[in-house]
Amino acid sequence: MAAPKVFIRDLQANQEVTTTFLVLKKEIKVKKNGGQYLMFTLSDRSGSMTAFLWENIGDFLDTCEPGNFVLAKAMVKEFNSHLQLSLFKIKRVADAEIVIADYLPASDKDLDAEFDEIIGIILGFSNPYLKDLLINLFNDESLTRKFKTCPAGKTLHHAYIGGLMEHVLSIIRLAQYMKQHYPILNLDLLITGAILHDLGKVDELSYSRTFDYTDDGKLIGHLTMEVMLVDRKMNEISEFPEELRKQVLHMLLSHHGKFEYGSPKLPMTLEALVLHYLDNLDAKVYAMQWLIENDDTGNDRWTGYSKMFDGYIYKKRVP
Repeated sequence: MAAPKVFIRDLQANQEVTTTFLVLKKEIKVKKNGGQYLMFTLSDRSGSMTAFLWENIGDFLDTCEPGNFVLAKAMVKEFNSHLQLSLFKIKRVADAEIVIADYLPASDKDLDAEFDEIIGIILGFSNPYLKDLLINLFNDESLTRKFKTCPAGKTLHHAYIGGLMEHVLSIIRLAQYMKQHYPILNLDLLITGAILHDLGKVDELSYSRTFDYTDDGKLIGHLTMEVMLVDRKMNEISEFPEELRKQVLHMLLSHHGKFEYGSPKLPMTLEALVLHYLDNLDAKVYAMQWLIENDDTGNDRWTGYSKMFDGYIYKKRVP
């Protein structure tokens, strides 16, 4: 059996450690004197770090590929205020020796309870067609299983097991507040958009070992995939209203909000407009919180540069 798991978040400088990791990246580098070394990015559910193998790299070239689980013996060192691993040995570990939950970030919420809350909201719909559409979708056990566990993204927001469903439920709750402020909104329609707007991600993303895109995800994308699925399911419901069909599909097609964000349509209904802003708000608030909490620059006032926000985030909070 593999050694007891030591998580990256618990490592300290000058500590010798033998534990398991998931390989995210491996590169062959050239030393200044002309020799070669290996640089790895190793990860577990608590984070990732860089690791270097300086000697005898030929013994390890073919055994530790991205996506492999490995057992590493290393010394933890500090360089430029960052911890990194200097490897003595590294070898592949069989999947049977691994607890997969140790290597993928996951929600700390009760996913079954969150799903039951969403189903309860659907059952309370006054619109029978939207209720039938969503219940019919979630009668598919495979889809439901993927919906419960799918991350909302690969890296930018809610990038953990169960992240998609948490994101959806957060938007639903925001939509309920919006209905109180703007009574004109069709709440059943808006909540339907919240539930369906990223449903294609369950097949766009792969998340059994690392978070990445599937071939269909790269070639087709979640937006098109969910429109195809939802349109097919609407066609299975007798006399599904044509006006309702158009507005549901429009919300899905326009929820990215701008052409440059990959949206083939701009929001042209009230519910589509609100869905876009709630989706964007929830993603951005989560992402900013995550950046502040996980920043490793050592600066207690500012995070490092964020591509998502096109700048730096100020950490100080008004008490």
